[in-house]
Amino acid sequence: MSFLDQAATPDGGSLALHEREGAFVITLDGEELMHSRAAASETLLGDIGVADLEPDVASRVLIGGLGLGFTLRSVLDSAGPDMAVEVVELMPAVVEWNRTHLKALNGALLEDPRVIVRVQDVARSIGMARPHTYDSILLDVDNGPLAMVAPGNASLYSDTGIEKIRRALKSTGRAFIWSAAREPGFEKRLKEARIEFEVIETKAHESLSECARSAAHLIYVLRPA
Repeated sequence: MSFLDQAATPDGGSLALHEREGAFVITLDGEELMHSRAAASETLLGDIGVADLEPDVASRVLIGGLGLGFTLRSVLDSAGPDMAVEVVELMPAVVEWNRTHLKALNGALLEDPRVIVRVQDVARSIGMARPHTYDSILLDVDNGPLAMVAPGNASLYSDTGIEKIRRALKSTGRAFIWSAAREPGFEKRLKEARIEFEVIETKAHESLSECARSAAHLIYVLRPA
């Protein structure tokens, strides 16, 4: 595995980008965090996140977490010319990697005129948004409600974070949250906030043989209205 670059996370961890046999891998302190050949769940997040939006109607979508760009790609594949897509990424290095090492993967999509890139804490972005701004909010931040890269990301899934998401969405808007596993505490907070949700199971790999060997990931679909 070839080392390409690394950067420090907010809590002092080491985030690194590697290339292996034509595939790209991002690791956290030596542990694999994401892999370009195991991105089916990230692609599904984008697919379902905009599936109900009319392509010929101006809409606004927020993607929290750029990663390897697969969620952004799937959103843009379905987006009409008038859709505005905000991509918010905490780590400047991840944006830089997409523009350089990963440009041929999905990074060139950052130059799409429909895309706005913000290097910022997505919880802050959501909190600063005007009420009823977004038709859809897609979050692939850390490991989901079990924050891993930056402990501060846990605020996204707190009672306050949930209310900020509700406030930022339009009355018909929905939020889609990628998670490595079910998080009972998060689900309890959603129920207490009277937010309807469903859980969609997905896999890291697209092929059936690989799916059988892969642990399931999840996407929480929130309907705050």
